[in-house]
Amino acid sequence: MKNITILGSTGSIGTQALEVIRDNPSIFKVFVLSALKNSDLLIKQAKEFKPEYVVICDETRYLYVKESLSNLNIKVLAGEDALAEVAAYPEIDIVLTAIMGSVGLKPTIAAIKAGKDIALANKETLVVAGELVTQLAKEHQVKILPVDSEHSAIFQCLVGEEQNEIEKIYLTASGGPFLGKDKNFLANVKKEQALKHPNWVMGAKITIDSASLMNKGLEVIEAKWLFNLSVDQIDVIVHPQSIIHSIVQFTDGSMKAQMGVPDMKLPIQYALNYPDRLKNNFKRFNFLEYPSFSFQKADLETFRNLDLAFTSLKKGGNMPCILNAANEIVVESFLKDEIGFLQMSEVIEQCMEEIKFIEKPQLSDYLETDKHTRILAAELVTKNKI
Repeated sequence: MKNITILGSTGSIGTQALEVIRDNPSIFKVFVLSALKNSDLLIKQAKEFKPEYVVICDETRYLYVKESLSNLNIKVLAGEDALAEVAAYPEIDIVLTAIMGSVGLKPTIAAIKAGKDIALANKETLVVAGELVTQLAKEHQVKILPVDSEHSAIFQCLVGEEQNEIEKIYLTASGGPFLGKDKNFLANVKKEQALKHPNWVMGAKITIDSASLMNKGLEVIEAKWLFNLSVDQIDVIVHPQSIIHSIVQFTDGSMKAQMGVPDMKLPIQYALNYPDRLKNNFKRFNFLEYPSFSFQKADLETFRNLDLAFTSLKKGGNMPCILNAANEIVVESFLKDEIGFLQMSEVIEQCMEEIKFIEKPQLSDYLETDKHTRILAAELVTKNKI
């Protein structure tokens, strides 16, 4: 029986992880559940899975959650600092970091320092502080098991290939809802259009990131740290069917791809029970339903966010942290109808130009960079409100 901590249990990844756990009660036990603000769903989940601990980050909802669970033997904590506390408890076997945004960094580091394996769905952790996090994982002999479908695909392709050198990896992208559109079209799109992803059901923030290709940019940065790659070893290719989840090319030219229908429960299940695969009743792929696959080059000129992500990775230091913090602010602003779709890239680029560059940042530098970038990005949004 594995004790599982889910940081971000009310989001898309968290709820799907609970589906996996619900189907395998003899293998997994929920030890901690946490949510940012969705107290009602958190309470419902706690009543079903009966964890030892529940964390509600929004401290104004603490009493409501505590009172709602008062008849159960569940300890209720509040505040972001509590996430780092519960992630390090000795009874835990694996921590699923499914929180959205850089708030996932501190609890992930706390879990690693406590020797806990990480099922990583919070890509911002490696985007913001990839060098620091991977070094800590190495020091504490902790496995970082990717949950993103693309990184899980690469990870699965590399099992049994430890002695073989990677020549290149190809991260596949669906292209999102605006594949093939030009800047004139994108200048006028609304959030309702951007939230209609053709293949995946995800939370609002990651869906907007997918529409702008920032999600793929963040995945490029994450892949560099997960698989110890140079920027030149990472490529992005658009594959609208989203069946090939990513590809590894080895030095002899041979390639491995991981395939399957778009379903996040598969990489979640693989990470939680690694290295063993579990039987399930997930939908199976049918070749006859997909008589052809297509591929095309990513349009970096129209979708500037992907190009900015590559630029930040080449620059290194705290530049990816700047990129991520600015992006979180502009996506939130776009969802509030405060700025246009193309303006998101403009604000991000300006933050990358104006925030102080630090070549060898420490954790405190990352946190300060994140703070100052958010302030600047918010100011720029205010100046550019539509």
